[in-house]
Amino acid sequence: MPQVPILMPQLGESITEATIMRLLVQPGDTVVADQEVIEVETNKAVMGVTTSCGGTITAMLASEGETIAVGTVMGIIEATEEEIERSGATPLAQDELPAAPTEQSSTPAAAANDGAHFRTEGEYRESSGSKVPSTGGRGLPVPMGVRGAQYLSPRIRARMDELGITEADLAYVSGSGAGGRITIEDFESFLDYVDGWPSRQASPMRRSVASSMQRTWRRPIASAGRPIFMAPIILHRKHHPRKPGITLYFLRALALALAEAPECAGYMVGGRILTPRRIDLGVAVQVADGVMVPVLRGVNEFTMDELIDEYNKVVDQARNRRLDPGYQGGGIATVSNFGGFGLTFASPMPLPSESLILGVGSVQKVPVWSDEVECFIPVEQANIVASFDHRVVDGGDIGRLMLRIAYYLEHPEVL
Repeated sequence: MPQVPILMPQLGESITEATIMRLLVQPGDTVVADQEVIEVETNKAVMGVTTSCGGTITAMLASEGETIAVGTVMGIIEATEEEIERSGATPLAQDELPAAPTEQSSTPAAAANDGAHFRTEGEYRESSGSKVPSTGGRGLPVPMGVRGAQYLSPRIRARMDELGITEADLAYVSGSGAGGRITIEDFESFLDYVDGWPSRQASPMRRSVASSMQRTWRRPIASAGRPIFMAPIILHRKHHPRKPGITLYFLRALALALAEAPECAGYMVGGRILTPRRIDLGVAVQVADGVMVPVLRGVNEFTMDELIDEYNKVVDQARNRRLDPGYQGGGIATVSNFGGFGLTFASPMPLPSESLILGVGSVQKVPVWSDEVECFIPVEQANIVASFDHRVVDGGDIGRLMLRIAYYLEHPEVL
């Protein structure tokens, strides 16, 4: 009977691989067309892989926890000729049937994916002859010079590629070479030193966050903040029949302010500053081992009442790691409500594809001088912090933007 593959699909425009979270079927199980059989995690969401036709599962070639490239055969379905014709599925030719995976891979890449060990057997183990830099028993080695990791030899870079290590990971390594340069011996000694440390494999979500933050930090990011009087928002929300989320007020205020000054969320490309074409805003949602940022489209074009259902839906999808592709990516700025964790001030980092993020602190009751009664009175305030690409805008531009944000937040009826 024809053998039909279960392939790792293209789950997003920039997604090249995904990690197997759960196998929902086993060999011998009967399936129908479009049945979800594998649950996978990308760097953006948890998604389901479905069958292209009905039949019987004859093999599952993927394992839970394994990272699979797009287009890889993950399982085999045995289907009838009639089912193939009805569903339009494409069966495998005899010479295309993949071999069953072995229990252990001998490739360096497979060894590098083992979160418990950095080292592999082979040529580099004997090349490391220097001693581990002294730390006094207090932690990782501290670099002796600021130029230590600026130059890395091709040999070191090859080892870094083999083990999935980035330049940022070498901030702990002391260089013993000329001018504080890191040598291959320094590198191998560092790997030996940390080899026995307790560790865990970073999830796709954690690796995605790490990659984003490294790319963001290549730009000059600055932050500016100011307090916001929260009484108008609290009162408005108290009397609103649907009790909109606090973050939605800030999302709407930022949208209206950016509609007036879209250049504050512009992009610098070469000698040009690009102005956003639409006010699509993200909202940071904390999930297990990372953050997801669903994006609401054209936030300035709707009233807050019209956005409540849409906002609640995307936040719920993000928390469950089931975000629809239409809400992924393409935002020009993000709102991050770190006040939900009791923080009064922070410096949030914009995504690499954005140049602006607005952070919101927790509400605090603080004493403020009143000229009317000539004494201090308790006022509910929250700090807002804007982190921005300083190449695109300056402090004055952000100051004016935050004045408009403050106006809208202190007059929530216009939102």
